[in-house]
Amino acid sequence: MDSIIQNVAIYALPVIFAITLHEAAHGYVAKHFGDMTAYAQGRVSLNPVRHIDPVGTILLPLLTLWLGGILFGWAKPVPVDFSALRRPKQDMLWVALAGPGANLFMALLWAFVIKLGLALSDTDLARPMVLMGEAGIKINVILMVLNLLPLPPLDGGRIAVSLLPQRLANGFARIEPYGFMILLMLLMTGVLGAIIGPFTAITIQLVALFFGLEAY
Repeated sequence: MDSIIQNVAIYALPVIFAITLHEAAHGYVAKHFGDMTAYAQGRVSLNPVRHIDPVGTILLPLLTLWLGGILFGWAKPVPVDFSALRRPKQDMLWVALAGPGANLFMALLWAFVIKLGLALSDTDLARPMVLMGEAGIKINVILMVLNLLPLPPLDGGRIAVSLLPQRLANGFARIEPYGFMILLMLLMTGVLGAIIGPFTAITIQLVALFFGLEAY
C-alpha cells in the first residue's frame, strides 16, 4: 500500500500536466490558425481542471500504474472544427503536432527538474525532484509516441490525413470511428507495448543524453 501511495504522489502532477497540456496545445494552435471553438469554450487554458476527464485522466492512469502496464489515459478532447481553419488540410498538420510537441517540451522540462534535483543532492528535495522528473519524462514520452501512431483519431492519424493525397486521405479518415476500439484491442493484446516500447526507450535515452543524465 505504501508503494502505491508513493507512486501516486510521484506520478500525479506529471500525469495531469502531460495529458491536459497536450490538449491545451491543440486548442492554442487551432486558435492561431483560425478556429476559435476551443477558445470560446475556455479550453485554451493551462488550468488542468478545464481538461480533466475523471475516468481518462485520473481513474485509468491510476489503474494502469497499479497493474504495472503501459501508462494509459486521456483528457477531455479539445474541440477542433477543422473546417474553420484557414487552410483545413494543411493546418490540420500543425494542430495535430501541437499535442506531441507539448509532450516533448514537457519531457525536456522534467529532465531539467532532474538536473536541478541532482544539483541539490544535499537537501530533502533532491530525491522527490529526481523521481518526479523521471516519471515526467517517461509519461510525456509515452504519450508523445502513442499519439504519433498513424491511427485516427490519434494525432498521428490526423497528420497522415493532412499529408496524404485527398483521395487516400478520405479513405484513411474513415477508420476514425473504429480507431479507439482498435487501440484498446492493441493495448489488451500487448501489441501496443511491443510497437511503442522501442521508440519510447530510444526517445528517453536521447532526452537523458541531451541533459547529460545517466540513462534509466
